[in-house]
Amino acid sequence: MSEQNLPTQENAMGLVFTEWFPESTGLSFRIVQTIESAQSPLQMIELYETETHGKLLVMDGCVMLTERDEVAYHEMIVHVPLLSHPNPKRVLVIGGGDGGTLREVVRHPSVELARQVEIDGEVVRICKEHLPKIAAAYDNPKVDLIIGDGIEHVKTAPDGSYDIVLIDSTDPFGPALGLFGEEFYRNVDRILADDGIMVCQAESAWYNMPMLKVIVETLQKIFPVVKTFSSQIPVYPSGTWSFGYASKGIDPVADVDQERAEPIEEGGQYYNRDLHKAAFAQPSFVKRELGL
Repeated sequence: MSEQNLPTQENAMGLVFTEWFPESTGLSFRIVQTIESAQSPLQMIELYETETHGKLLVMDGCVMLTERDEVAYHEMIVHVPLLSHPNPKRVLVIGGGDGGTLREVVRHPSVELARQVEIDGEVVRICKEHLPKIAAAYDNPKVDLIIGDGIEHVKTAPDGSYDIVLIDSTDPFGPALGLFGEEFYRNVDRILADDGIMVCQAESAWYNMPMLKVIVETLQKIFPVVKTFSSQIPVYPSGTWSFGYASKGIDPVADVDQERAEPIEEGGQYYNRDLHKAAFAQPSFVKRELGL
């Protein structure tokens, strides 16, 4: 990365953090203070207080979340699959060390087990300490937190042991790279029950269509139902983020549980049933590229 494109720089605006995607385009935040900067064995973790978006979590120079708009990610990755499933009891979250996905999972009364496998315990520590409203579910009795390798957990978990698997990973490099491969997805299929559903974050259709296409084509080799949906997340590249949906038969639009959805809508900030349906409508260029 050139000196001009360093993530954090002093300029006339003060201290500014910029994520570049690609290097000629970026999103910048004016920083009030650096709250934490920690090099774990796996990645660089930074937490800033911004002027406009509350706290900003960054890993290896990439924006993970801000307090202002994290609900647009966490509510959609969770409630779309859980409200499509008739009775989700056993949920596995791979990654998601900030705790936001867990927070939304435990809102569902049917869930008996919310197991999270997060490879970097330092992420959990920082978020529990500094982002308590996001990392709010770690003390919930439904939660089983494992600090370990999600790929290994999926490889060794018993057949049919989960109703829902949520892949809340970072971008496809470093420790997250293996979470985007065919072997991993085949193991996810194996550990899902007969009516199981998997959802994964799937990058930006505007800036990383090749990766989104690889994810969809790989899932289509394994699952009978594969779709993509999106959420409006202002601080992610392009502001529109994609998710991959794969199931053994459940349609994510036709099978929404209306009764269970109502209290989820009332208690949330982003998700609702109209948005659930609309999220699966894709721009023409995405439909053409993905063959959906």
